[in-house]
Amino acid sequence: MTQTHYPQFCALARAAEIVGERWTLLIVRELLLGPKRFGDLVGRLSGVSPTVLTGRLNALIESGVVRRAILPPPFNAQTYELTPVGLALKPAIRELIRWGGHFLFPPRPDDTFEPDWVLLGLDAISRQTPTPARTIALRVTQGGKSASFLVQGGPQGTTLSRGDGPASATIETRFDTLLRILSTQLPLDQAVSEKLVNVEGSAVAARSLPRMFDLSDRRRA
Repeated sequence: MTQTHYPQFCALARAAEIVGERWTLLIVRELLLGPKRFGDLVGRLSGVSPTVLTGRLNALIESGVVRRAILPPPFNAQTYELTPVGLALKPAIRELIRWGGHFLFPPRPDDTFEPDWVLLGLDAISRQTPTPARTIALRVTQGGKSASFLVQGGPQGTTLSRGDGPASATIETRFDTLLRILSTQLPLDQAVSEKLVNVEGSAVAARSLPRMFDLSDRRRA
């Protein structure tokens, strides 16, 4: 049971009771990326104690946001996953990520980073209006870890998926450098010349990447 209680007949107050506890939103972030075992969550939520994590998961299960599941053989391991109610938090998480981006820099010395968080971060700033009809592969490497994504543009806007695939260009860099490129603070050609980025394939396609996101628009605003 959540420890937070607001004696108000208000939907926002009810939502804050469920997701307002420390670590809860980050647990939801992890499960939006897929089911996780308890040990996976402990490893990715640096600083959370097993006792606190257990309490938060139990509260989310009691609220119908998370459920337990079992991986099929040969694993037979217990995992945690979002229910349909939990998955309905995705639009709210997307907007919180967009808002939190205003406070992301500078990085703190004790910050940890998981490259697959990039999927949610880029989704939050993906353009929802027509974008260049091309596919660009991204490889984000940081702290000895890496993750690959496909960015696809088209009439409906920008979509993202995990993994590799055919692409007009491939861009490999750190996430902080990628954000500087997307915000147009750092021209791609300059990043390449400074050896901050490696580009394979069409340079013309690679240069169109910032137009597939709205981070540059927010910077001008």
